This record gives sequence, structure tokens and C-alpha cells, in this order.
Amino acid sequence: MKSSRASGMHLCVAPSFSCFLRKVWERISVGLCVLPLTLAPVALAAQDSIATFHVDVRLVSIFVNVTDKNGALVGGLTKDDFAIYEDGRPQDIAVFEKQSELPLNLMLAIDTSGSVRKDMSEEAGAARRFAHAILRPQDQMSVIEFATTVHELTPFTNKLAVIDRGLGELRSDWATALYDAICLGSEKLGGKEGRKVLVVVSDGDDTAQSSTYAQALEAALRNEVMIYSLIDVPIESSAGRDLGGEHALITISEQTGGKYFYVNEGGLDKAFAKVSDDLRTQYLIGYYPHHQVPGTNFHRLTVTIPRAAVDEFDVRHKTGYYADTPAKGN
Repeated sequence: MKSSRASGMHLCVAPSFSCFLRKVWERISVGLCVLPLTLAPVALAAQDSIATFHVDVRLVSIFVNVTDKNGALVGGLTKDDFAIYEDGRPQDIAVFEKQSELPLNLMLAIDTSGSVRKDMSEEAGAARRFAHAILRPQDQMSVIEFATTVHELTPFTNKLAVIDRGLGELRSDWATALYDAICLGSEKLGGKEGRKVLVVVSDGDDTAQSSTYAQALEAALRNEVMIYSLIDVPIESSAGRDLGGEHALITISEQTGGKYFYVNEGGLDKAFAKVSDDLRTQYLIGYYPHHQVPGTNFHRLTVTIPRAAVDEFDVRHKTGYYADTPAKGN
């Protein structure tokens, strides 16, 4: 009887335990099937959150040069010396470097039109000496000439022999496609990493009238290109000079954070040397914009040195950037 009861109890309990296990397993299986569906909205929400983060946050980089009252470059300033404003609103400096080691991408655009035509060998020689003096292993240079049209003589390279050969191929023509050269040069520089510099040797006279000044300026700002103008004026007096063209080169240099120099004040070699000095004494300042003015496509930039008197320093930088332009590598 005991045996029978024990056996009976065993027979009675065993099926119940099996049923229990089966129910537990069914619940686990259902849970595992439902789990991906439950987590899917969370994953999608996370993806949306990440995408929004990348769209809203963009590092704005500004290359800044500072000179004193006498025009001498000032190289000993620190992050705390500067203040940045976007559309008049203060920003927090996130990146600060002195004499940035970022690669230098430099395009040399030489005007070979009739208005500035002279000894090509002298011009090429000065450009060669400039390339040999400024290029480091991480830097690259391209050479274009412009007259009636724009021609690339040398693609971007750090091989000095290739640059030298390209400069030996300068050919003259009569019209001047200055703004075409600035537009094309800016677009080619735009895809590069690091500093982007366009050095223009010209008298500023644009006779091709294909691209406009406004288009050239916008192309340079959108591609974050600094323009250095070496204004080559063969006529000393104002009669016969294109003063409007000279003013255009001066303005586009100032608007993009570059600078202008007159070639007749010491020759091409001295002008190139001034460009080289300027590029070696730059501050890189970066910030992540906040409290932006809504609905604004072009954001205006102001960089100041608050501790200094208004006329103590000249702080030079690009005047702004386009918000609808994808961020470039800096």
C-alpha cells in the first residue's frame, strides 16, 4: 500500500511538473519573440537621436592673424586673450592652436593676360622660390594660370620638381578670367583637409566677365578658402589702372581672412615672403555654435581681444560662413 501510494503520488506529481515546465517555456518563448518588437522603437529612437546630434553640432574653424599698430605679427597670445561672437552672440572656444600644424593646401593662380604680361621667367622664378621655401612634407601646392581661360599647370603635389616644370609652362593671352580662376580654385581647394589658401597674382582687371565678383566671394567662403592677393600694377599713376579691380582683390582678401600686398613694393619675392610669414603665424580657433539666430543662412563672425584697446591690434579672419554648406575637414 505504501509502495502503491508512493507510486501513485509520483504518477500524480510528475505530469503536473511537466505541465509547469511547458508553461514556463511557452512564456519564455513568447517573451523572446516579443522582445525584439519591444526594443525596436527604442533602437529607432536612439538612431534618430544620434542623427539629430550630428546635424546640429558643427565645429566652426577660424584661422586668425593678429598684427600690432606697426603691422608686426603678434604670435604670443593665448586662448584666454580671444573672444568669439557669431551674429553678435558670444561663443565658447573649444579648439585653440598656435601656428597650426594642419596641412597647408595652396593654389597659386597667376594672371598671364596682356594687362600684366611681362618677363614670365622672372615671375616663374619668384614662384619657384616661394614653393621651395614654404612647402613642408605634409603640404601640397597646385598651379593654375588664367588669361582668356583658366588652365591647370600642376595638380596638387608636394613634389617640387613637378611644380617647377609647371611654372615653366606659363603662356600669355589677352583677356583676364580672374573670377573664373577664383571660383575654380576655391572649388578645387574645398575638398582638401587642413588650411586652404589661394594666392592670386594679378592686377585685378577681369575682362572675361564669365563669373562675377559675388560668385567668386561666395565660392571662397563656402569652401573656407583664404585668398592672398599679390596686386601687380605695371602702371604707377592712376591713369590706365583698373582701380576697381584692385579694390575687388583687396576686399575679397579681407572678407576671406587673407591679405593683399602690392608687388611694386619690393617685388614678387618680397610679396611671396610676406605671404609665407603670414601663414606661419596663424591661430586656429574653433567653437561649436549655440544660441544661433534662427533662419539665418550666412553667419557673421567677430573675433576680438577684450583686454586690449580697440586700436591696439588688428585681428584678421574670415567674415562668416554659410550654414547650408557641409562642414569641411580642417
